[in-house]
Amino acid sequence: MILIKTKKEIDYIIESCRIVAETLQLMKSNVKPGVTTKELDQIAEDYILSNDGRAAFKGYSQGGSSIDYPGSICASIDDEVVHGIPGSRVLNNGEIISLDVGVEKKGYFGDAALTVAVGDISPEKKKLMDVTEKSLYLGIEQAIAGNRVHDISAAVQIYVESNGFSIVRDLCGHGVGKFLHEDPAVPNFGEKGTGAKLRKGMTIAIEPMVNSGRYEVKTAPDGWTILTRDNSPSAHFEHTILINDNKPEILTVQ
Repeated sequence: MILIKTKKEIDYIIESCRIVAETLQLMKSNVKPGVTTKELDQIAEDYILSNDGRAAFKGYSQGGSSIDYPGSICASIDDEVVHGIPGSRVLNNGEIISLDVGVEKKGYFGDAALTVAVGDISPEKKKLMDVTEKSLYLGIEQAIAGNRVHDISAAVQIYVESNGFSIVRDLCGHGVGKFLHEDPAVPNFGEKGTGAKLRKGMTIAIEPMVNSGRYEVKTAPDGWTILTRDNSPSAHFEHTILINDNKPEILTVQ
């Protein structure tokens, strides 16, 4: 069921999204060679707690198919698409890292992600990041009342594939707000003019996940980390969006 939020509920979601956006920027400023993903995780958790929020991913369950998620953030490096568990891994020059944050405050959620260069990266990785981020904003442009979910999907897919990259098909965006994951699913590929109708008051997370190689992915032995099957680099950008009549509102922008 797709949930339409009231003005009061949207205000609570906006507050959670503010913390998400600020946490991402704080982590981004600390990404450099020699830093561990656990250090970034601690920075994020401390900041979220200082704002009376809760890291929404920590303790998240997949229903017994793996351990409950142990980190406050997802930290996914190079061929790790999403859900990389933070730990002792040290960031190296030339890598890219996708940082994903969810926050719950007073029962309402925000969710966003970005990919950051570690030191100096290759032109291919830079293009991958740029195209993925641009595809997110092209998708967001379609997120207005009266459009369909797959108008977002098609905008993302067309741009990504026209630049020679691949859209991950096994994972997608989603509704968010009263719960971390809500209807509708928001895939990053699809046929324009199809899918659920977008209505004013919906809040959704749009999140292109783009591989430089093929789109197929696999799950690591930890049960969480999703990797590209061909070991190619992957990038991930995400915003939580409020659907309005004429112009979408990005709630996780800072």
